Amino acid sequence: MKKKIFQKILLDINGFFIIVLLSIGLIVWVIQAVNFLDFVSEDGHGLNVYFYYTFLNFPKILSAILPFVFFISLFNILTKYESNNELLIFWTNGIKKKDFVKVIIRFSLIYWVIQILLTSLIVPASQNKARSFIRSSTIDFFPSLIKEKKFIDTVEGLTIFVGKKNADGKMFNIFLKDQIDDFKSQIILAKSGYIDVIDGKNYLSLNDGRIINIEDKKIITFTFKNTNFNLSKFATKTTTWPKIQEHNTYTLFSCIVNTLSKKKILKENFYLRCGPNFYYEVIEEFLKRIYLPIYIPIIALIACFLISLSKESYYYSKLKIAVFLLGVLVLLLSEMSISFAYLNKFAFIIFLIAPFVIYTVAFNIFKSQVEKI
Repeated sequence: MKKKIFQKILLDINGFFIIVLLSIGLIVWVIQAVNFLDFVSEDGHGLNVYFYYTFLNFPKILSAILPFVFFISLFNILTKYESNNELLIFWTNGIKKKDFVKVIIRFSLIYWVIQILLTSLIVPASQNKARSFIRSSTIDFFPSLIKEKKFIDTVEGLTIFVGKKNADGKMFNIFLKDQIDDFKSQIILAKSGYIDVIDGKNYLSLNDGRIINIEDKKIITFTFKNTNFNLSKFATKTTTWPKIQEHNTYTLFSCIVNTLSKKKILKENFYLRCGPNFYYEVIEEFLKRIYLPIYIPIIALIACFLISLSKESYYYSKLKIAVFLLGVLVLLLSEMSISFAYLNKFAFIIFLIAPFVIYTVAFNIFKSQVEKI
């Protein structure tokens, strides 16, 4: 009987959690997707790159909101059960409030594991995949980038200016500057031109113009009737080097071990320049993934304070406000604490023991509170 009672409340928590997580996640994802439109409008990537990149950011959104949604789910279901007198079923069946909390804490460990899997495995993999896709993609949206009487320098080493552009895509009075290297550049002036796709690559077909080659302060000029300028060889200015949060967890762990030992014990990733300048950033990211999820059982315990009083109590409404604010405060402090964890050894120790101190104090307060009733 007791098992069936707990199965119902846990199913209700799971159901509410999934609905809210996906709802908030999709809202945030849509808002973020709008911000990512710069990949098309400013960076020159195609729509396939845009959709692929935004889709791969969804796991990151889920991991960011999971602790808060879990707390809201517990808060809502416990409040609902108390309002409908459903919690009385537990107490009349001989279930003590202390034992009820222990079940909820054990249940929260499932979400603790899910969060660790998200932050340490799924999110870094999806983020790295998204960055790799940008790194290997080409600039295939040049027609939308080129505008009349505006210098376009979206891609590295290339500047384009067009005096006039027709609705059919034909351009007039074209200026191109191709900065080949520090000592060599090419300037192209053309009366007209248009973007053409040849063998799947973007070319700028130019008519009636002049090419000026500048190398080591020497200038060579010649005219042309028709020429094709390859646009596909240029890369976007979008950051293609992986950020710290896009590296896999093993790479971060290797960086930490090698830095502490001052030897190359574990293999490192080519894209992570592990050194004193990046060490603290690596520590911060590693702790975010592995250690911060420990606060999930703590917020579960805080939510359980709702059962310490019945709805008939004069203080119940105040208790709901206090529990909600305390849960949100703990989540905020957990995120903020990571920034101070590596300041010195004392701060790091405080960061490590803080969750256990909060949990112990909260559990003892709860136990003393229910024993008074």
